[in-house]
Amino acid sequence: MAGANAVLMVVAAIILLPFAWMLLTVMRSPAEIFSDPFGLPQGFGIVVENFHRAFTTVPMARFLFNGAVVVTVLLFLQLAVSIPAAYALAKFPFSGRNLLFGLVVAALCVPIQVPMLPIYIALAYAGALDSYFALIFPFLFSPFAIFMLRQQFKAFPNEIIQAARLDGFSEIQILLKLIVPSARPVIAAFAVFSITAHWNDLYWPLIVVSSQDMATPPLGMLYFRDGDLGTDYGALMAGAIVTVTPVMVIFLIAQRQFIKGLTMTGLK
Repeated sequence: MAGANAVLMVVAAIILLPFAWMLLTVMRSPAEIFSDPFGLPQGFGIVVENFHRAFTTVPMARFLFNGAVVVTVLLFLQLAVSIPAAYALAKFPFSGRNLLFGLVVAALCVPIQVPMLPIYIALAYAGALDSYFALIFPFLFSPFAIFMLRQQFKAFPNEIIQAARLDGFSEIQILLKLIVPSARPVIAAFAVFSITAHWNDLYWPLIVVSSQDMATPPLGMLYFRDGDLGTDYGALMAGAIVTVTPVMVIFLIAQRQFIKGLTMTGLK
């Protein structure tokens, strides 16, 4: 047990090392960063200046707003699509159901880069690039959400559903009042996955966004580069801290539901 704990502590230290380096960098002036890269910061007065530059050098507040809009709207739409689809796959016997579920599972194996070129071309022809629609549309269909929710819905007792139908409940009422409340941990687990993935996504925004006004937080970090002055590492690390903090707070708040949701779906 002691050996396992020691290994876990070493792994945790390796994982936390970049965050410690980020904190140390934001406490230094540019001269200190390059003159003594492995030394401790001499003072904390530079911290306020680095955070001030992070919000004045680039429109950081706009980046955070764009990221919040994208992840919030996208999560709502993903659940609006995935919950009815998962319910149908779990509880409605129809021809081709197993084939359809097989296609959902197969979609989990397709790298996100594969369909991006035709989607980009379609958005370009529609004149929809550099917009919230372009950032959200390719991810509306989430095979992962359908898979997780279907596994949870399938375990819901059919007897309760039949009793609810006899009591006059519509399928929408059964779904929203009975099944969805029972799947809150699974929904919370998927929400953490979705928010983290799309808040940190750089690949797709880098392709479809061409203006600062539509940049998301990861893409906004690239604007700290200056061709003449170089990268302002102190402000960059301050911006990175601001960008990482919301995701960490969300995970800490939803941690218990997140773990419970993974356990309920049989994923570990």
